Amino acid sequence: MKESLGTTGLILNEPLLWEKGKSGRCGISLPRHDVDPAPLDKDLTTEGPDLPDLSEVDVVRHYTRLSQWNFGVDSGMYPLGSCTMKYNPKINEKLANLKGFSGAHPLLPAHLSQGVLKLMFELEQFLAEITGMDAVTLQPAAGAHGELTGMMLIHAYHKKKGGHRSKIIVPDTAHGTNPASAALCGYRPVPVRSNEQGILSTGAVAELMDEDTAGIMVTNPNTLGLFEENIKKIAEIVHSKGGLVYCDGANMNAVMGIVSMGEIGVDVLHLNLHKTFSTPHGGGGPGSGPVCVRKHLIPFLPVPRIIEKNGAYALSSEFPESIGKLQAFYGNFGVMIKAYCYIRSMGPVNLRKASQLAVLNANYIKENLKKVFHLPYDRNCMHECVFSDKFQNAYKITTLDMVKRLMDYGFHPPTIYFPLVVSGAMMIEPTETESKETIDLFIDSLKAVANEAKENPDLLRQAPGRCKVTRLDEVSAARHPCLAG
Repeated sequence: MKESLGTTGLILNEPLLWEKGKSGRCGISLPRHDVDPAPLDKDLTTEGPDLPDLSEVDVVRHYTRLSQWNFGVDSGMYPLGSCTMKYNPKINEKLANLKGFSGAHPLLPAHLSQGVLKLMFELEQFLAEITGMDAVTLQPAAGAHGELTGMMLIHAYHKKKGGHRSKIIVPDTAHGTNPASAALCGYRPVPVRSNEQGILSTGAVAELMDEDTAGIMVTNPNTLGLFEENIKKIAEIVHSKGGLVYCDGANMNAVMGIVSMGEIGVDVLHLNLHKTFSTPHGGGGPGSGPVCVRKHLIPFLPVPRIIEKNGAYALSSEFPESIGKLQAFYGNFGVMIKAYCYIRSMGPVNLRKASQLAVLNANYIKENLKKVFHLPYDRNCMHECVFSDKFQNAYKITTLDMVKRLMDYGFHPPTIYFPLVVSGAMMIEPTETESKETIDLFIDSLKAVANEAKENPDLLRQAPGRCKVTRLDEVSAARHPCLAG
């Protein structure tokens, strides 16, 4: 194995700013005022906040040290399965910060917002082409918001047809927010189990699908990292009973330019621009969860919609069957700019190649680790692969122990204990942006951890040992949380 990324070095403690501050210190020099001082009305003022007095070097070192405690995709590989924590081109951040975009006010009239509206209009066209759908709305602010929008569209569709349906089918391999999104629209989620291959069987869906069921929510590729191979037949079953097919497209980064969601029977699809299309994921927001639909759902899309007439763009609410407005303003517009730039710079060929590399990297990891960790579904995966701790159970070592030890080797832990259909799950997504050298080092590190589980299990139970913070008492933290600030 090559030298590990994990190390011990100058890891500096950092006290609270109030502990560092000393009265009279100042980190700035204000210019001399050119007007005479005037006292403020005491009735209009209150006592100011208790802010510490700090020098410039105190402030700079404080934030630099805090940044060194953090780990992000700019620091190293971030193999969280289901999250797509890939490296994104910094040029897209720069373009999103162009003054004409970053300074655009949401209340500007349309004739002063033509560039903004054109970009959004074209982004909708691009996303429709990439997914094989007919129309797109950019209103949903994130993935779960997109799920909710999809359910609202399905509800509006059935209401227009004069029917009232009370159920929605949700597979056990769907994303965890799917049942909640359905329930918010008044539907009762009906679970359906995946088969021994980790995908949906047509028989299981046919058994549940009836005239009281609004449709099915499918995550494809699913949370096991597997493509739902029976999706076209499943769509036919659902459509034959008058239902609709919703697809959670959060994992679109595995099938861009390869699968046409429209052709395989999907009626409504949400995307996560903050996963697939060049916005850092997991930073606390904002996100963007556009929804793509087929022709029969276009009348119900939320308003205002971006329309183009004689080369000019405008926002229009003249759509009487619309489900209404989802948010007041496009406050997450910056996410859309980055997605637009990513699509334009990559083009069709490279978008497809990105998916192919994501799938290649995941399968490379799967093949190299399947004799080390239990592989519940030994078949070609898509962008992520799922192992379990079944082989390590004999040494009383859990998935949690192993990923804690992985931190000592310099790698952020992958997703664990999800999806729930795999006991002791370890879900790894390398993304398309990691090099073979980095992936090989990651594989070697996991192999070393698996060997330690057998040779020195106590080491893993106490891990991590090299990090600034060692093993936390998670049980006590959950039972006795400190909420005092």
